[in-house]
Amino acid sequence: MIGIKAISSYVPKGGIDNVQQGASFGNDEAFIRSKIGATFLPIMGEDEDTSDLCAKAVAALAAHNPDFDLQSVDTLVVVTQNGDREGLPQTSSILQDKLGLPTHVAAFDLSLACSGYVYGLYVIKGFMDSLGLKNGLLVTADPYSKIVNRSDRVTSLLFGDAATATWIGHDPFWRLGPAKFGTDGSGAVHLHVADGKLKMNGRQVYNFAAQVVTPHLHELLSAASLNPDDVDAYCLHQGSGAIVDAISKRFDDLASKFVLDIEETGNTVSSSIPLVLQKYAFRDDWHRVAISGFGVGLSWGSALLER
Repeated sequence: MIGIKAISSYVPKGGIDNVQQGASFGNDEAFIRSKIGATFLPIMGEDEDTSDLCAKAVAALAAHNPDFDLQSVDTLVVVTQNGDREGLPQTSSILQDKLGLPTHVAAFDLSLACSGYVYGLYVIKGFMDSLGLKNGLLVTADPYSKIVNRSDRVTSLLFGDAATATWIGHDPFWRLGPAKFGTDGSGAVHLHVADGKLKMNGRQVYNFAAQVVTPHLHELLSAASLNPDDVDAYCLHQGSGAIVDAISKRFDDLASKFVLDIEETGNTVSSSIPLVLQKYAFRDDWHRVAISGFGVGLSWGSALLER
């Protein structure tokens, strides 16, 4: 049985004071804390690129898990839409070389953003299961600092840089349970890149998340013959404080089960769910967790993780 064995991450120490940045746009601290949720946005250094963030996350995974052996890795999947240089070659190949992974490793990129971690979990599991592979790495890194226009108040207050590395293999801590996915390309225009910079219709993206994620989670739970209170925690993509709050309130008295931890990271795109899982999910009192990623595409995916 293949699942999640461990998760580690790398978050740059340098970055932007988001309260000060918000003030430059006329937003007070109360707005930043309640609506955005992030008071600090980590930003990668000028000498760093996407694969550098990835390599540091993998190094942290190796440092904290003595049983993890880079030379035993047979599958490497990198989730990013902002890869090294201009995206060619694929970041997974650059990362394979930086990590010194064996050349027989299967390495490829997955071009998804906010939903990418959920998709990535099931892509790498299916790939490994079909070929009898044993040790996989699912790495996320989507540094939006490469594409955010700092004069754009809609996007500059939201996004931080980070990378995560998830060890996928047998004897997991978390088993991958039922999952559901969705896509609506008619909404792609609401969150896209033009002339090298991110463009976002904040209201439309908020409405999409608020309207789609709740029924999607209920569909997932229904398919698994579960009630919402059968889940110990809901670890959603940390799009913003307002988005997580809007979804949690639709679950009535279960709102306290929805994790919000964005203050020191901002929206880290495909890395937001594994950052939350790393911090909270490896504990004794959680036995079933729901995860849900949603955003660019428009794309979404929800799944149940079970001990």
